[in-house]
Amino acid sequence: MAPNETNSSRSPTAIWLRQDFVGGLVVIAVALFAFWQAADLPIGTLGGMGPGMLPKSLAVLFGLLGAALVLDSFLETSLPLEPWSIRGPVLVALAIVAFGLTVRPLGLVVAGPLAIVIAAFASDEVHWVETIVVGVLMTAVCVGLFKFALGLPIPLAPWLIGY
Repeated sequence: MAPNETNSSRSPTAIWLRQDFVGGLVVIAVALFAFWQAADLPIGTLGGMGPGMLPKSLAVLFGLLGAALVLDSFLETSLPLEPWSIRGPVLVALAIVAFGLTVRPLGLVVAGPLAIVIAAFASDEVHWVETIVVGVLMTAVCVGLFKFALGLPIPLAPWLIGY
């Protein structure tokens, strides 16, 4: 037994206060919500996948990973649950909203890096040069994938090159 580990860390009430346990429950809740939202979409077959195949499959996989986290919290002693800041979740949610509001009028080349930069404010340990490089590279990958490889009608820079 480690010097800072006590028998109370193995008690059933201590399980509720572990990061892995609470994190696993949150992951399971998100997976259930995603599966519920995709409930009306037909799955189809492996030969002819329907629109519900990917979201439902990812929701099940996400739920299984959450269950593994919960199970791991029973098998090993994990870190105790600590107070957390609201800053991270709020700024990540704000980045998602900013992307949604700016992708049509400003295009993907502005909305992508903007969302990444806003989300970067969620951490105290940001390296801005790396963040901007990742933002530009991820946007280039998204442009290549969604606009050119998949042919989706996503505006790149309507203010510069049109829709």
